[in-house]
Amino acid sequence: MRRTRNKIFLISLTITSLFIIWWIVPANWIPGYDLKNVTSSMNEYILHNFGWFYSILMTIILLLAIYLIFSKYGSIRLGKDNERPEFGYFTWLAMLFGAGMGIGLLFFGIAEPISHLSSPLSTQSGSEESARFAMRYSFFHWGLHPWALYAIVALAIAYFTFRKEKQGTISSTIIPLFNSTSSSWIGLTVDVLAVLATVFGIVPSVGIGAQQISGGLSYLFPSFQNTLITQLI
Repeated sequence: MRRTRNKIFLISLTITSLFIIWWIVPANWIPGYDLKNVTSSMNEYILHNFGWFYSILMTIILLLAIYLIFSKYGSIRLGKDNERPEFGYFTWLAMLFGAGMGIGLLFFGIAEPISHLSSPLSTQSGSEESARFAMRYSFFHWGLHPWALYAIVALAIAYFTFRKEKQGTISSTIIPLFNSTSSSWIGLTVDVLAVLATVFGIVPSVGIGAQQISGGLSYLFPSFQNTLITQLI
């Protein structure tokens, strides 16, 4: 297992380093193929062609989460039959809310509705319809749907970790479908993708946090320069 973890680490580190190098390379060295331009184009393509699929998929996941709550599977203990929870409900809710929403809610809880209001997809900006659109999408992004997604992934990992005594990895939830092992190429690929998704998911949150802190200090202390260098520091 140690060799497998080392492989996952080295592959993930290599790919992440390549993306960092790609980001550092000046855009005029590779016109049209710099990281910002490529990722923006990919994002627009995915949203335009698969946005409907994501919306339907998230609704299906929400219905699945509700089903698990009220079905017989909702009574399965995430641990041994004689074990008891380490934390109470309030503590769990506090930890889940802090980890699930975190700094994103502080920024996008306000910024996202305003962004949709000023730049709606199909209506006039600033109109009553754009306001409805802004609130619909904000509730979709910060309401029950994302929590259902978090819950399904967390339940899968927790079930295989604490009930089946498997490794606490994403591959442990997938490889039983393929009758494989974590050290196989399927398990390795799944875990590498999970690491990359985690890295690229955390980086924007850290960046947003740095922008917030730097912007707040600049507002409170006008002599403080809100620049890229200060944000990096």
